Amino acid sequence: MSTESMTTTGAAVPQAAADGVTNPKGIGLFRMVTTVITLIVGAGVFSLSGDAAAGGASGWAILTAWGISAIGVFCLVMTFFALSRVKPDLKGGIYTYAATGFGDFLGFNSAWGYWISALLCTVSFSALLFGALSYFFPIFGNGTNLYAVIGASCIIWFYAFLVSRGISEVTLINAVITISKFVPLLIGIIAIIFIGAFKPDIFIANLTTGADPSLAFVDQVQTAMMVTIWVFIGIEGAVAISGRAKKAKDVGKATIIAFICVLTLYLTVSILSMGVMPLSELANLENPALAYVMQAAVGDWGAVLINFAVSLSLIGAMLGYTVLASESPFEAAEEGVFIRAFAKTNDKGAPVVTLVVTNIIIELFLITWLFTDSTYQFFYTLSAGMILLPYLLSAAYFAKVAFKEPDAFKGRLNGPILMWRILGCVGVVYSLFLSWAAGVLGVILMCLLYVPGILMYIWGKRERGEKYFQSTLDKVVLVIIVAAACLSIFLLVTTPGLV
Repeated sequence: MSTESMTTTGAAVPQAAADGVTNPKGIGLFRMVTTVITLIVGAGVFSLSGDAAAGGASGWAILTAWGISAIGVFCLVMTFFALSRVKPDLKGGIYTYAATGFGDFLGFNSAWGYWISALLCTVSFSALLFGALSYFFPIFGNGTNLYAVIGASCIIWFYAFLVSRGISEVTLINAVITISKFVPLLIGIIAIIFIGAFKPDIFIANLTTGADPSLAFVDQVQTAMMVTIWVFIGIEGAVAISGRAKKAKDVGKATIIAFICVLTLYLTVSILSMGVMPLSELANLENPALAYVMQAAVGDWGAVLINFAVSLSLIGAMLGYTVLASESPFEAAEEGVFIRAFAKTNDKGAPVVTLVVTNIIIELFLITWLFTDSTYQFFYTLSAGMILLPYLLSAAYFAKVAFKEPDAFKGRLNGPILMWRILGCVGVVYSLFLSWAAGVLGVILMCLLYVPGILMYIWGKRERGEKYFQSTLDKVVLVIIVAAACLSIFLLVTTPGLV
């Protein structure tokens, strides 16, 4: 950040400004990095070693998927960072970018997809939580039986009560989450390396042999891609703390450093797991897979350590997602995107309407556990799929700004405009690539979840006395969603065991 040493009157610039400090009481680079890492790293790291293998991918396919995601996610990270600097007036975040760039209807769908993705995170977290608890309490079975549904229901409604009392951030819980995530992971990584549990011959064999050798390499990469995007969900939160930085220039540094650290962690866990047991065995592990990798590597204490860590981490993470899943529709309603009722708060300032509605939807998904074979993987695939549209539209809006408003970058971002244009374009391509990775069936099923949003969109427009579906783009998107939803219903009715 460039500064001038003297003002026009000859007075000295304050030392803080001369040092590039924009918020003297803000947080420094190290704390910025650790905070961003905590925002990104969730429960997925504990299951990714088994999930990647479960799709039948070989080691080379898994590493290829990580390589693609490393480039694509980095571009998305830089997209959100750049938009926070170039368009600081757009306070609505991920859905405001879509609305500004492509109109109200796509903006609404971006907000809707983000909300549904957040609440589906809670559903998938619940399945993984009770899968981990079943190690200690077998009554929970595979984590999706009746007892798990009852346990998950108690937790989500208790958290809704806490948030309704105005408890949105709890420092102690955040500290526990951080410790429970990273200490056991570091212990596991060190143990696998120094005890000699990593076998190079097993790893080399896994490179060319997957759990399903009949799959073509491209198909193997496709199955692994959804795992890689799932563990990176939350990257858009990295810029949320930019206003608390001591130095504005530290935000970009913290984002890049945190991304490298997180990618290194994920790659380490994935590679080490492939050196402990064959992919065919990894594919059949119960969740969380890392617990059973640790059990094979170091003994029962490893499984106990990881399962305990997962349980603590998820109990805390579910509180965080209770806040997120209620705040996102609340903020959308305040922006005029959702219906007015969602903007209502109680005397504590908590968004009680969105809390209740969100939990009712989560409860419906929990009940589906009893009637389908749906698992943790199914729900996180849906969650990752629902967030693809918000990511795609954000990247597309950034690319649009980079090409049409180059002057907006002057004095706000370093680097040539060509670099930012390339980052935006790669972010768009990566988002489209993820849609391919989700598969035709996955995209069609996700469209079914967008249909109820159309009714809310119309309701909200009528509340404000505004017209809707005026543009050709809006009409085309509407037709695509409805047609895909009808096809989804047909497939669900005619294809047993689809979900």
